[in-house]
Amino acid sequence: MIGQIAADSIERRSGVSLWRQIADKILHAIATGDFAENAALPPEVALAERYGVNRHTVRSAISALVQEGVLRAEQGRGTFVLSRKRLSYPIGARTRFSTGLQGQTSERHTVLLDSSVEPASQRVAEGLSLAKGAEVIRLETRGEADGRPVSRAASWFDARRFAGIDKAMAQTGSITASLARFGIDDYLRQSTVLSARHADAGDLADLGLQPGAIVLVTAAINVTPDGQPIQFSETRFSAERVELKLSAL
Repeated sequence: MIGQIAADSIERRSGVSLWRQIADKILHAIATGDFAENAALPPEVALAERYGVNRHTVRSAISALVQEGVLRAEQGRGTFVLSRKRLSYPIGARTRFSTGLQGQTSERHTVLLDSSVEPASQRVAEGLSLAKGAEVIRLETRGEADGRPVSRAASWFDARRFAGIDKAMAQTGSITASLARFGIDDYLRQSTVLSARHADAGDLADLGLQPGAIVLVTAAINVTPDGQPIQFSETRFSAERVELKLSAL
């Protein structure tokens, strides 16, 4: 018998749709080993009884998890839990997308989605030690590994010092290689602030997530070896695809 979970564990007035709550509970059951990887998921009727909802709600949750790559549906056989080991992304003194996932994936690259010149917000200005309203270049990028999107980032740079970094990024596909064109051959992570939230519309589109999915967020400042701020960034990682591993900065 499936371990029974009380129906009142579902928050019906929480603002989060019931199907998303069921999807998250299935994800938790997979993470804790209650639903084994590569094994069949319990039937819809059993899941509906377990969670105290109707089969339509369960079906919606399963459909979303199939689209997210957590489950696999086979006609006439049922729904199966896929083996889904998370990527471990290290955050330390030298945090780099490509080298951070080396050994875990065979192919990694960063795609430039958009760029613009804009006045620095208070938060960005403080991160880059600039005056509020100073011109900064914003790069919107997506990190991909083995053909799957794993991160979405906005990075800001002083427009006077890094004029043309958007073109460098388009050509190199690498923040590190782009900074090297400006004479910065090494840089360090000064600080990282971690948080988590539900994915917004941009995250859903660029990371291929379903409404209600959770993203891990890092707000970071990178500096030259002598301590000059050069990059302020906010990166969102799919919580189902990536775990963040912290080391001493």
